[in-house]
Amino acid sequence: MKFSISTQEFNYLLSKCLNVVPLKPAIPILSNLLIEAYNGLLTITATDLTVSVCCSTEVKIQEEGATTVPAKRLAQLVRELTSVNLEITTNSNEISEIVADDSRFRLHGMNRATFPALPELNEAQQFCISQSELKSVLFRTAFAVSREDNRFVLTGLYLGVVNGIATFIGTDGKRLSRTFLPIAIDASFTGNFIIPLKAVEEAQKNLSDDEGEVKVYLIEDRIAIKTANVTIISKLLTGDYPDINRVIPTTTENAVALHREELMALLKQVALFTGETHAARFTFSNGELHLAASNMEVGEGKVSMPANYQGPNLDIAFNPNFFLDILRHSKAEAVTLGITDPFSPGVIADQGIGPLITSETSPLFVLMPMRLNDE
Repeated sequence: MKFSISTQEFNYLLSKCLNVVPLKPAIPILSNLLIEAYNGLLTITATDLTVSVCCSTEVKIQEEGATTVPAKRLAQLVRELTSVNLEITTNSNEISEIVADDSRFRLHGMNRATFPALPELNEAQQFCISQSELKSVLFRTAFAVSREDNRFVLTGLYLGVVNGIATFIGTDGKRLSRTFLPIAIDASFTGNFIIPLKAVEEAQKNLSDDEGEVKVYLIEDRIAIKTANVTIISKLLTGDYPDINRVIPTTTENAVALHREELMALLKQVALFTGETHAARFTFSNGELHLAASNMEVGEGKVSMPANYQGPNLDIAFNPNFFLDILRHSKAEAVTLGITDPFSPGVIADQGIGPLITSETSPLFVLMPMRLNDE
């Protein structure tokens, strides 16, 4: 194998793959990158056996072939090179020589035959969507996915497809985000998929904000997301995702509109005083929302803002940091908070919601209340 490529472009391709390379690989070959040069196309692949990333670009190939090289060592070397272009040649002993101007380096690789093969996608159900739409949906839901593995299925993002609508759900049991995306797919196709968070985060990094297309492939045990030059393939998590309709209220007694930026600023202030309980008291009174938090060691904080609430005083406690996360992933200038009592979940939506929540169609966030401290 022998090819030439600009150092900057090669470094860019390597950076796309590095996050997938495991720190403690189950088998030695997983610490390597698969480099293939065929038909004028250079392809670099990394995998940890669950998530695989494959990047490609057109290059000048003098001799076709493939090999694997140590991922971290190669990336560190290329990052330090000052030459504009480099040339890589691999011999029959899997030794790759990297030539950059007057500098020469040799890296010992392993035979590509032991590198895990990627699955075929020919039989997969597929649909196309703009990169910006998919990136937006992932941004609004992935933050709520659990980072703890005590409830394994919650460490993945749920994707359900019914009647040409894709439903995305992320939850850790304390907060939940759900949104929808109409997709061009066979209307008779239905499926439930739980995508590992690592794969979702890789997809977010590789999706752009433009209108370029991304193709999504759905297989029984895998999902693939493919842009023009990057393909992410991931195994799916196994298990039964909880029925989230049981925790989303279908009605709320009060719908309160709140200015998002102002509420974020106040939540950041009171969050400094929550201590180990991580609870802030939300008190709704006529025309106002009062936020308060106290801690024996730190002190207390009290703030307020206008709110279109009318009725008797209503107290409810939320984790201000979780509430902040939801507001950061909302887009509207004002959000609507639907609440009923101190013990029922709060529902947050980008746009106005009335007492009746259209739980089957509306994108929304749900936040579980916390125990109110006695004052």
